[in-house]
Amino acid sequence: MSMNDLWRERLMRSRSLPLFERASEHIRSLSPGNRVLFYLFALLVGISSFSGLYALEQSILVQIPAYGGSLAEGELGSPQFINPLLAISDADRDLSSLVYAGLMGLSGSGKLVPVLAESYTISADGKVYTFVLRANAKFANGMPVTADDVAFTVGKAQNAALKSPKYADWSGVWVKAVDQRTVSFTLAKPYAPFLGLTTLGILPSRLWKNISIEEFPFSTLETNPVGAGPFKVASISRDASGLIRSVLLTENPQYVLGRPYLDSIRFNFYSRSEDLASALINGTEESAYDVPKKGVLTAPYARVFGVFWNPNEKQVYARAEVRKALSLALDRQAIIDTVLGGYATAIMGPVPPGDTVKQVPVPQSDNPTATATQILQSAGWTYDGSLRIWKNVSAKQTLDRITIRTSNVPELKNAAGAVKADWEKFGIPVDVELYEPGDLSQNVIRPRKYEALLYGMVIGRDQDIYAFWDSQERNDPGLNIALYANKTVDALLEDARGSADREMRAADIQKIEDIIAADYPAAFLYAPDFTYAVPKDLYGVVLPQIITTSDRFATVASWYRITDAVWPFLVRKN
Repeated sequence: MSMNDLWRERLMRSRSLPLFERASEHIRSLSPGNRVLFYLFALLVGISSFSGLYALEQSILVQIPAYGGSLAEGELGSPQFINPLLAISDADRDLSSLVYAGLMGLSGSGKLVPVLAESYTISADGKVYTFVLRANAKFANGMPVTADDVAFTVGKAQNAALKSPKYADWSGVWVKAVDQRTVSFTLAKPYAPFLGLTTLGILPSRLWKNISIEEFPFSTLETNPVGAGPFKVASISRDASGLIRSVLLTENPQYVLGRPYLDSIRFNFYSRSEDLASALINGTEESAYDVPKKGVLTAPYARVFGVFWNPNEKQVYARAEVRKALSLALDRQAIIDTVLGGYATAIMGPVPPGDTVKQVPVPQSDNPTATATQILQSAGWTYDGSLRIWKNVSAKQTLDRITIRTSNVPELKNAAGAVKADWEKFGIPVDVELYEPGDLSQNVIRPRKYEALLYGMVIGRDQDIYAFWDSQERNDPGLNIALYANKTVDALLEDARGSADREMRAADIQKIEDIIAADYPAAFLYAPDFTYAVPKDLYGVVLPQIITTSDRFATVASWYRITDAVWPFLVRKN
């Protein structure tokens, strides 16, 4: 026998282990029925062991966001300009905020964070802001974002012929591209809220530089934009009339902060709120804002609504006790519950909730009408029930009929009706006049043709309310619609604008809130909540205080619907 045959014989020789041989003999000795039971028991033990090991593994593994998934969002209106310089509607601003990126951006906490910018510095006098761009900042088409792009974008915003809504923000700011990655802004005087303006989306100058101002609004780049934001436009669908009805956005792999987790977001646009609500309920749409639905996410809107008095139209509103009585005659919580479904905060002053300022508390009264009556009677007023007027004989003044002018939109129309009901309980006849928004602005607000205006003020994230309450802003184009004048408040507004110290600014704004609330230049009503319905399996949505509806996308790059399970040591630490 050869050596190979010998080794083959040895390898093929049956080898046995005593333990397994004895177990095998024992199993063979069992009756067929017991043998079946044994195998079933062994199978159960095996399954239990594997299940236990799997459960142990799952308890140790960590779920992390994974790439993939999509979202279908419904929205009212139809976009026209997907361009941060020309965006005029919520639909425009929403899409622009996803397609474009600014030097700075908004975090889920409401703080400003660098996006295209790597860093920035502010000069000691608060007038020069210098930004250094990230080296890897690129547009969706792969072109680098440069300081020239920033300077070009701001320059276009400053061009009055373009009629950009951003014109007032950038007027008087000198911008300079220092080098390819460095850009500086010089202000005429310190302006603490300036940093918030640098969230403006940046345009690629190489694509836009040869487009004239006249052609700007009609360029194909308006609806086929190239930006540096987390998403890019993949397709657009229009109806027979040419209106955009659907926009598909897909992830931008070039996004400087990393590609978003979601692969895509599809926006479908509706002309009627009822249709949008139905689409959300039946599942055609997965998300939508300001649509009534249980379980919505909420965040404070940086808006205040109230009835603003015009003493120039009716002298009786110059009397503090009249303004106070009319304000305290209102049941604010009842208005919020009936008109807004409870999604608002009752207010007494000009600063919306959601920041460091403490709101003046709303006086609690079981009978607001009685409270208001006592205020007027204590000031020498008497009520003539037959004529339905309040009289102050010594002052030779009367408070009879009130005419409220407001916008013909459901919320304000219903709020006006609730205010009317409360004041008529107080014994004063009230008329409500409704205007289309454009007509109200042009023919009522700008010429100050109202005695009582039910209106809302949109306050910036920095709570700069100078334009609404400084005495120099009482005439058009100023926004001081209460025609309010207070030298102390004027000085505080100016100080708050120029101070870079957050604590000092907060202290100034707190004083402004307290003083204006005590003067009752308006019957402040409420600050509404922003509501956002999202699917239960969409994670990472964090809402900051909402200035414009696009702020809901502050953390959009971190939204996710798919997860992976990994061992803890593989999780990347932030």
